[in-house]
Amino acid sequence: MNPDLSRERAAASFNPETITHILDGAPERTRRRREIESLVINDPDFQHEDPNFLSRSERYELAIKKSAKMVEKMRQHGIADPEEIFWFKRTCLGSQTDPLGLHNSMFTNMLTTQCTESQAEKWLPLASRLQAIGTYAQTELGHGTHLRGLETTATYDPSTQEFILNSPTVSSIKWWPGGLGKTSNHAVVLAQLYTQGVCRGLHAFIVPIRQMSTHEPLPGVTVGDIGPKFGYDETDNGFLKFDKFRIPRENMLMKFAQVKPDGTYVKPLSDKLTYGTMVFIRSMIVGDSARSLSRACTIAVRYSAVRHQSEIRPGEPEPQILDFQTQQYKLFPLLATAYAFQFVGSYMSETYHRITGDIQQGNLNELPELHALSAGLKAFTTWVASSGIEECRMACGGHGYSRSSGIPDIYVTFTPACTYEGENTVMMLQTARFLFKSYTAALSGERLEGMVSYLNDVSLQRLQAQPLAGRALVTDINDVGSLVEAYKQRAAWLVVAASKNVQADLKRGKRKEDAWNKNSVDLVRASNAHCHYVVVKLFVDKLSDVLDVAAHRILGSLCLLYALHGITRNSGDFLQAGLLASSQLDLAQQRIKDLLGVIRPNAVALVDAFDYSDTQLGSVLGRYDGNVYENMFEWAKKSPLNKTQVHESFHKYLKPLQSKL
Repeated sequence: MNPDLSRERAAASFNPETITHILDGAPERTRRRREIESLVINDPDFQHEDPNFLSRSERYELAIKKSAKMVEKMRQHGIADPEEIFWFKRTCLGSQTDPLGLHNSMFTNMLTTQCTESQAEKWLPLASRLQAIGTYAQTELGHGTHLRGLETTATYDPSTQEFILNSPTVSSIKWWPGGLGKTSNHAVVLAQLYTQGVCRGLHAFIVPIRQMSTHEPLPGVTVGDIGPKFGYDETDNGFLKFDKFRIPRENMLMKFAQVKPDGTYVKPLSDKLTYGTMVFIRSMIVGDSARSLSRACTIAVRYSAVRHQSEIRPGEPEPQILDFQTQQYKLFPLLATAYAFQFVGSYMSETYHRITGDIQQGNLNELPELHALSAGLKAFTTWVASSGIEECRMACGGHGYSRSSGIPDIYVTFTPACTYEGENTVMMLQTARFLFKSYTAALSGERLEGMVSYLNDVSLQRLQAQPLAGRALVTDINDVGSLVEAYKQRAAWLVVAASKNVQADLKRGKRKEDAWNKNSVDLVRASNAHCHYVVVKLFVDKLSDVLDVAAHRILGSLCLLYALHGITRNSGDFLQAGLLASSQLDLAQQRIKDLLGVIRPNAVALVDAFDYSDTQLGSVLGRYDGNVYENMFEWAKKSPLNKTQVHESFHKYLKPLQSKL
C-alpha cells in the first residue's frame, strides 16, 4: 500500500463503511452487492486482455464474448433480480459498453410494458433466451429528439393483414441504435402508422431484421454498422433501411393502441401511457451520471493524494497535490456533486417504480411530473457530470490524458448521454413546458403537488417584479435549510419570469410557438434552476436519514459545499432575485474555502466509500493501493508498438529517406 494513501485513510474522521451502507441503502445490500461483484472479480473467464491495445473489430468481438459469458454465468449463478443483474454486469463492463445493452434495456422494457398478454407470451421468452436479440430503432439520419419528424412509415394492408415498413428518404434511415450493426436480429422500430389512408402518428413495431438461424439480413432490409465514433468502440451502433418490408399485424405493440384486422384504429386511453420507457431510461441515466462522476472523482482524488509536485514553501519536500487549495477547489465540489447525484439517482429509481405501480392501477396523476422531472434531471446531471469528468482528467495533469488513467474511457462512454435519449436542451424545454403549465394552473387557483408545489405561493410572483430591496432571504449561509429555501425561490423567480415573458408575447399577438422560441433561453434557465433546487433539496432531505454522527457531519459538510458552490457559480440569479446580499456572497466564498479544509483529511475515505473495485475503475492512477508509477510502466510495456524494438515502418520509410540525403 502506498504510504500516502495509508496515512490519508488513517486520518479520516468517519468510517467509510458506514457511508457505503448509506449509498447502498442497507448493510445487507452492501454485503450482497459485494458478493455478486466478487463472482466476476474472481472468475478467470473475465480476466481479458486490456482493450486499449485492441483494434475496434477486436474490441467488438471481445465485448460479444464477454456479453455471452455474462449471460451464461448469471444463469449458472441463478442471478435473476434486476438489481443483482445490474451489479454483475457493471463489474464485468467497467468503462466498456455492452453490444447487448439495448436488448437488455429498451428492447426488453418495450416488450414488457407495451405488449399485449399474448404478445408478451410469445416475445419475452424469445428475448430472455437470446433467440430474439433486439435493439430500439428510433433515431433517424434526419431526426432524433423531434419524434414527430420521424419519417419511417408503417402502412397497414388489410388484404394481407400486414404492415409495410418503408424508408422513403435518405434522412429516414434509422441511425445510431446500439447493437443494430451486427448483433441484433430484431428491433423495436418507431414508425408513422398509416391505416385507412390516415396517419395515426408514431407507433412501435417488433421487426425481424435478420434470419434467426443464419443471422443474414432479411430481403428488404439494409442494415450495418455506422463506423467509428468518439467512443463506444465495443458497440455496433447501426443503420437500418426498409424497402417495403412486410411484417404481420400482430407485430405492432398493441397494449395501448391497436389496429383491427380490417384496419380500424383504436387509439390509446391516454397518450401519456407511452411515456413509460422514456422515463425509465432517463431515470437510469441520472443514476449513471452519479456513477460515472464518482468513478472519475475516485481516480482523481486518489491520484492527487499520491502525486507529489512543486513546492508550497521553497526548500521543503514536494507536497501531495491534494494539499493545494486550487486542486481541492477543482475536485471537492465535484465530489460533493457525485454524492448529491447518488441520492437523486436513488430517488428517481424509487419514484419510477412507485409510480409505475400506480400506472398499472390506472392512476396517471403523477406521470406528467415524473416525465418532466426525468427529462430535466437527465439533462442537468449529464451536463454537470460530463464537464466534471473532464475536470477530473485535467486535475490529473499529463497522466490523466493517458488511457491508463481510465478517465478518457469514462468520458467517451458517458458524454453521449448528453445527446442520446433526448438532446439536453430539448429535455430542458420539455421540463419548462411542464413548469409553464404548472405556473398557469397555480394562477387559476389549482393546488399543485410534488416538486412544483412552491408555485402555489402567489407571493413568489413579487420576485419577478423586483428584488427584495436589500432584504436578503438567506439569514444564515451555514443553514442548509435556509439554502434550500433560497434555491426554491430562485427557481420560482426564474419560472415566473420566463412564464410572464411568454404570456406577454402571446398578448402581443405572437403565435404560441413563436412566443415559446423567443423566450427559450429563459425557459431553459428556469428548468435548470428547478432541477438544481430538486438536487439540493434531495441532498438535504437525505441528511435526515443519516443517524451516524460522524457520517452525518461529513455528509453535511459535502451538502453545504454543494449548495454554496452552486450559489457562487450562479450568483447573478441569487443577487438579482434579492435572495442574497453581496456581503453574504463574500461570506459564502470564504465558507467554501473553510469547507475545503474540512473535507481535505476525509477526501480519500469519501471516495473509498463509493466502494469501487480496481476492476470497476479500470485505472492505473486510481488503484486502491496507490502504486501508480510502477504499474504505469508495466501497462506501457504492453503496447503493441513495443512488440519489436524496431518498427517495420523504419525500414520501409525512414531508412530509405536517410540513404537519399
